[in-house]
Order: sequence, then structure tokens, then C-alpha cells
Amino acid sequence: MILNTGSRTDIPAFYSTWFINRIRAGFVMARNPYYPKQVYRFSLDPETIDILAFCTKNPEPMLQYADELKKFRQFWYVTLTPYGKDIEPNVPDKHEVIRSVQKLSDAVGRNAVIWRYDPVFLSRKYSKEYHKRAFRTICEALNGYVSRIVISYIDLYEKTKKNFPEAREVSWEDQCELTDYFVRTAEANNMKVYMCLEDKRLSVYGADTSGCMSEELLEEALQIELAVPKMSAAREGCRCLLGNDIGAYNTCAHFCRYCYANYDRSTVLRNMKDHDPESPLLIGHLQEGDIVRDVKQVSWLDAQMKLDL
Repeated sequence: MILNTGSRTDIPAFYSTWFINRIRAGFVMARNPYYPKQVYRFSLDPETIDILAFCTKNPEPMLQYADELKKFRQFWYVTLTPYGKDIEPNVPDKHEVIRSVQKLSDAVGRNAVIWRYDPVFLSRKYSKEYHKRAFRTICEALNGYVSRIVISYIDLYEKTKKNFPEAREVSWEDQCELTDYFVRTAEANNMKVYMCLEDKRLSVYGADTSGCMSEELLEEALQIELAVPKMSAAREGCRCLLGNDIGAYNTCAHFCRYCYANYDRSTVLRNMKDHDPESPLLIGHLQEGDIVRDVKQVSWLDAQMKLDL
């Protein structure tokens, strides 16, 4: 199975101590975000966890635990965008994140790290030319450290509209122009572009539109073979393997204007006060009436792959 950490929050950036405590304890718990009294318990056993999947804007706090995590096969998505503090108030300086990605790549291998340039939106300040210059600069800095890039144009979820009311979708013409530039620039820097649930017609420019965390991508990147059971898609048309997430919504303190995982700042700050690095849950503790269920965990790797881990 794949254990996800990043669809709901940024665990490496804000909760790395909690996470490594759970690794040492050998188990972790996560509340069902839609039925909070239902709690899932996962064993953190490399025999059944085939991949630990991370998604972060700042991998640096987790790097100190790189040796302890080596017993797991890892796959990292690091979001690195060109926006300033007006859009991403608490994301570290981009040059610092680039250096962290380079160190992460040295630790886990370039094929286990994907750079996310996501989301792409346009404004007077962040114009198409601005994106082109920034994308080229980051590509050149990460040449040799990553081999894949995921690109997504902004989706206006209700939470996004609430927190970023001036955001506008990128027109089809601009998507075509930018995708063409992104693909050509990536190829010049030994990288391949994948689109995150975007129009498949963009494949004409050389972008891979088959999925950004699909079974095929993971197999190719990590040189493994998976037998993934049938599961529900996270969104219509999405082929990414996003289940088994141990994070919690409304807990990320980057406070990016475009965020879909946070309702508002006050909710996040209130939840973070309830974080205990020693708790099996990311936020708070078990409560009376909670129903804890052990998740049935089965390896999706073939026997030979498990022996080679």
C-alpha cells in the first residue's frame, strides 16, 4: 500500500517531529475528515507500506531524519512556485527551498523527487513572461536533481474563492502558450512535464496528461511493479493514488492564498494549538466515543520487489 501524508496538510514543513515519533512508535492514527469519530490506525511497517508519499513546500525539517526513513521507499512532491509573500506568506525563500530539494534528491534519488509548479495563475504582477522567466530559472537550478515536473493551472474551489477572491482561471489560449514553453524548457533541462488533471489536448505540446501520481508513473520512477486494487478516484478523471492519508485539513500554516485545504487562518491556528508531537493523532488525542479501526494493510509489491527493498 501507499501511505500518503500530503493531500490535507504539509507534514514535513510543520510536523516532522510528530511524524518521526510515529515512525519510532510503529503506528499512526488519522481521523476520517468527514466522520471525525471514526479513527483509522495504520501500522508503519515497511513490509506492508510500499511507498511513503510526501507533498510539501519545505522538505528541510524532515531532512534531519533521512537516515531513519531509509527503511521505507519514498516518493516526494515538492511544490516550488514563483510567488512572493503576497501569495505564500510563510513559505521559505525560494533559494532555500531549491537547496533543500537538492539535498533531498541526494538523499533519496532524483527519480523519487517531483517538482510541482502548481498552481499557475496569471495577474498583472505574475504575468506569462514572469512565469516563463521564473520557470526557466528554477529548471536550471534543479537540472540533475529532479527528472519530472507536475504543472497545474489554478482551480477555483470554494475555499480558494473565499481566500483569494481576485483569482481568475487561466484561459485556454494562455494554457497552450505556457504549456508549450514549460515542456520545451523542461526538456532542455532533462525533465519531463506531467499535467495535474488538465485538458488532455495539452499533450500535443509534449506534456504527459495521464496523471501525476498514477500507478504507471510510480512504477517508472521507482523501478517497481505494483498490483494496485481498484479504488475510487479522488476527483472525476483523476488516476492518482491518493488514499490512506494521515494528515488533517485546516492545519497548514503556509497560508497560501490559493489553498484548498484550509478554511481560514483562525481555524488553522486553533487546530495547531491542539497539536501534540507525542500523540498518535496529528491534532489532539483520542476522545471518548471514538471508534478506532485497524486498517487492513497489504503490500502491492511482488515478492521479489519486497526482497530488494
